[in-house]
Amino acid sequence: MSECASLHIKGRVLVGPEDVRDELWVVDGRVTYERPVRGGGEPTELTGWVLPGLVDAHCHVGLDAHGPVDDSTSEKQALTDREAGALLLRDAGSPSDTRWIDERDDLPRIIRAGRHIARTRRYIRNYAHEIEPGDLAAYVRREARRGDGWVKLVGDWIDRDKGDLSSCWPRWAVEEAIAAAHEEGARVTAHCFAEDSLPDLVESGIDCIEHATGLTEETIPLLAERGVAIVPTLVNIATFPTLAAGGEGKFPRWASHMRELHARRYDTVRAAWEAGIPVFTGTDAGGSLAHGLVGQEVGELVKAGIPVRDALSAATWGARDWLGRPGLAEGAPADFVLYETDPRADVRVLEAPSHVVLRGRVVR
Repeated sequence: MSECASLHIKGRVLVGPEDVRDELWVVDGRVTYERPVRGGGEPTELTGWVLPGLVDAHCHVGLDAHGPVDDSTSEKQALTDREAGALLLRDAGSPSDTRWIDERDDLPRIIRAGRHIARTRRYIRNYAHEIEPGDLAAYVRREARRGDGWVKLVGDWIDRDKGDLSSCWPRWAVEEAIAAAHEEGARVTAHCFAEDSLPDLVESGIDCIEHATGLTEETIPLLAERGVAIVPTLVNIATFPTLAAGGEGKFPRWASHMRELHARRYDTVRAAWEAGIPVFTGTDAGGSLAHGLVGQEVGELVKAGIPVRDALSAATWGARDWLGRPGLAEGAPADFVLYETDPRADVRVLEAPSHVVLRGRVVR
């Protein structure tokens, strides 16, 4: 190697769950474990415990509680994630065009799922394409072509006539839509709080379920058998009691259901993990929640009973592999986070990175 390094990282580099190294270098914005030829000045040295850039696999850049936001607000959202060490974001639905972020070397990398696709008047106003079942496959195909390999459906939402959560789509429409996405080379995920939408979605070939609070003894084996991942967004599920209190006067059945889903949330996630369902971190930031909460989400997975190593993998090695992005492999882009202490000993350290390196530059 003829280039001199710009960074030299010493400490403990957590390349993988079982692969821990003593140092790495950054040359031309990429990771290397081969000592570079010196020349042209000494590299900047940093010391600490190193993880690949964290993954928030369910957030929304370009969206707030009222709908699309301007570019300045989107920038602040992305910067907040960056400061928290979240350097790879799967944007699980946004009405804003955030492609300009791809041109910024100082902002996280984003994998987009296009805009939410929801049933008419069955989702948050100004968020989604609101359509009827006959148009679902066509809209899925369109968003598959606009996104980065993912499409986001709203699988269930409150039905005002029933006064409770219920499935948004008939089985035939789901089957057509998921087949259309797969033909376009995209994976499909769906917002699902409740129980009744899950069998149709999973049996139709869906790839991921968001929130997944409605998993039961009957549907957990179904997801496990088919390799369907979940992104529980536990920091968002923590808001269910407040939501229930706000809507109880008008929709008491819905409020009771939301409290029940909240009460069993940790048992649900632990049972899914124990069954072999892939579990990944996501915060649902960008709607009503702030960005930068991925460290808290890892802590929530640990509270649910997932072992620390697996909870870390849900935000690092495993999540990056699932999304098709490299971690700390030789030659990979230098996107990583340093901590003062071992995150395997206490995941709370994830909430306080000492340094953040993005595209080979120290940005924090």
